[in-house]
Amino acid sequence: MAYPFIIEPSTYHAFEDEAAQIEQCKEWSLLSEKASKNKPFFYKGNGLNLACTIIGYVDNITAVIQFDNNQLHCIHPSYLKEMQTGNYGQRVSAAGEQAMESESVESVESEEPKTLVNPQEEAPIVKAKPAEPKAKKSKTSPKLQLPEEKVKMIAKVQEFTTVPNHFSDNEDEVVIYEAIRIIAEPEIEVGTAWSSHSATIKKMELQIGDTITFEAKIVAKKLTKHPVPYKINNPAKIQKEEA
Repeated sequence: MAYPFIIEPSTYHAFEDEAAQIEQCKEWSLLSEKASKNKPFFYKGNGLNLACTIIGYVDNITAVIQFDNNQLHCIHPSYLKEMQTGNYGQRVSAAGEQAMESESVESVESEEPKTLVNPQEEAPIVKAKPAEPKAKKSKTSPKLQLPEEKVKMIAKVQEFTTVPNHFSDNEDEVVIYEAIRIIAEPEIEVGTAWSSHSATIKKMELQIGDTITFEAKIVAKKLTKHPVPYKINNPAKIQKEEA
């Protein structure tokens, strides 16, 4: 049976292993910081109660879930978290469901502008209009070509800070790095980037000024209220360099 409400991602990042899946679920507060294994999740929108698996993400605010029929669906992590409560259907209005569902779609929308009509929802979900052309960059500052795969990097801890999370009462903890280089042939100078201050990173007990090496994916995603253009996703194999 195919579900008519499905918002299928055009592209997404699949988790490489269960460890990466658990780490990302912790960042989304879908699992506790002490969790060592995943748990079953359920999609309760559109009057349904369907078992689903979180298999990846489009970006930091768009999870990709898979149903038993192998259909993929984009959803905001906070919306999915709300669905795990026992009284979800009683305290979430239809309007609230629709607002959060469309929020999760926005991050996928910019790739293929069009309109999706969900027969089970009250109104169509409208794809975002194409962004206005960006101003031409200076010839001395060419756009950085980021690798799509996980790479080894070296970085220096610049700052620990928090940023607003519009779907939670708590702010998100983040780490800002400087002097980032992708260790490759040739080396790629990145500059500054940020990552979530996850449980894995907290275990390292890092201090400002520490230099670390790690393996991760890096994507173009600006940090809210900070001039930091790139995000480091799920860093692993973290090692602190000797001073």
